[in-house]
Amino acid sequence: MNSGLPENEPHLRPDWPLKQPGHGVETPTPSAEAPPGEAGRAQEPRDHISPAFKLAPMEHAQAQDTLYVTERPLFQSWYEPQARPPVRIPNFGHLCLLCLMGLIGLLCAAILFRVAMSFHLYGVSTIQQAMVEIHYTLGLEALLYLFTFVLALLIFPLFWHKSLMSGLQWNGAAALRLRKRLAAAAFICFLIALLNSAVLPGPANTPIEKIFRMPGAPWLLFAFGVTLAPFFEEMFFRGFLLPALCTAYDWLAEKTTGEIRKPLDANGHPQWSLTAMVIGSIVTSLPFAWMHGAQTGYSLGPFFLLVGVSLVLCAIRLWTRSLAASVMVHACYNFLLFTLMLVGTEGFRHLNRM
Repeated sequence: MNSGLPENEPHLRPDWPLKQPGHGVETPTPSAEAPPGEAGRAQEPRDHISPAFKLAPMEHAQAQDTLYVTERPLFQSWYEPQARPPVRIPNFGHLCLLCLMGLIGLLCAAILFRVAMSFHLYGVSTIQQAMVEIHYTLGLEALLYLFTFVLALLIFPLFWHKSLMSGLQWNGAAALRLRKRLAAAAFICFLIALLNSAVLPGPANTPIEKIFRMPGAPWLLFAFGVTLAPFFEEMFFRGFLLPALCTAYDWLAEKTTGEIRKPLDANGHPQWSLTAMVIGSIVTSLPFAWMHGAQTGYSLGPFFLLVGVSLVLCAIRLWTRSLAASVMVHACYNFLLFTLMLVGTEGFRHLNRM
């Protein structure tokens, strides 16, 4: 019984020449009638094959690859993924993810809110009392900001492969280098606010004035307005919303007109067209002014002022490529407003002068 091995099949000789690619005729088996010379040539070992038929080892391997590898492996994309364009961050998907984190942060803050009321903290035991207690109103907002920020610090680096502040272009060095110009910009916004209050004054007895009359509220609002509020408002509006709008506009322009978007800069951040930055700044400023409009009863004069201040903050963020710069201007602007109120009311003792 033959095993299929060469030594069990006498007509297969390992020392005979192999059939070469492109040659369909094998070397005939030598017979007794063959001339001695022909038989000798037929029995030559493989090492003595004619140079026309011999291949170097590397060439032989390449020839085999050419002959037998004709299709790509089925799962090649798993270990050799196709090149993809770089992701522009933050985009609308990241903005939606931040909003989801905000909902989770609000839920966590509300739970602590209820726990504090169960212990009658600051003498509050009902929601109605909490709504007019400055420690609860500001505390809820501060907890919302902090919980959301912690989630963003943990989650966004997993998508961006860089830290949260690096992805948002914090760039504190630029803000420090331009601190004098940024302070001047804040002062100009402050002068515009004074002019606006004289030309288009807001209504009397606004919600913000009622909040200021709460016991201990002015100093808490002062501290909150120059620290947490500028940082987290800028992170949302100028850190996430403005870049997402600019990127979305350029993406739409590319899809509709075929215009090629600018590549990422040396630090991996997107570069936008001038039109995208203008439209993105305007659209960003509207919800910014609307959010603060509740404090002034949505009166027309303060609303226009807030839109103008927001446009200045957007321009600074885009010009300096620094979120820290817009935070600095925002904080300085609030500081000047609160300082004016502090001086005008003699240390917040005569709030009727506001």
